[in-house]
Amino acid sequence: MADAPKRDPQTDRPANQRGAARLAAVQALYQMDVGRATLEDTLAQFGAFHLGREIEGEQYLPADADFFRQIVTGVAKHQLAIDPAVDRALAEGWPVERVDATLRAILRAAAFELLRRKDIPPRVVITEYVDVAKAFYEDDASGLVNAALDAIAREAGVDLTESGKPS
Repeated sequence: MADAPKRDPQTDRPANQRGAARLAAVQALYQMDVGRATLEDTLAQFGAFHLGREIEGEQYLPADADFFRQIVTGVAKHQLAIDPAVDRALAEGWPVERVDATLRAILRAAAFELLRRKDIPPRVVITEYVDVAKAFYEDDASGLVNAALDAIAREAGVDLTESGKPS
């Protein structure tokens, strides 16, 4: 009898439901931005059709639906404070409205968590959204996301040391 294949703990771990919620939130924010969908319609559509389901042959990971709603609703509610923070973190002459819509959704969602969710370690937020950027882009967009989020966290007085506890 042949030995069973070795398991890789990195790929065999259960789906990260918060990570899946972050990815879905970025997609929802993109849809709201580009498609001009309302918050209510977007939340209903994603709740009914996207979170943890198969669509057109693509399997969506199970997501923490409550966390997804918190991010999307939080960005919508606090966008007037989030966008200036993102603007200050980007290169001069490149305001958030000038950035690609997907990248804009990533930065807004991450900035919401950094500025409003003090219960989540900032390094976790930054790492998760850098990973989201890598899922959408093959170029150096993940580096831009990392640098912008570091700047937003520092401006907000967030401690980016190993402990990741807000200062």
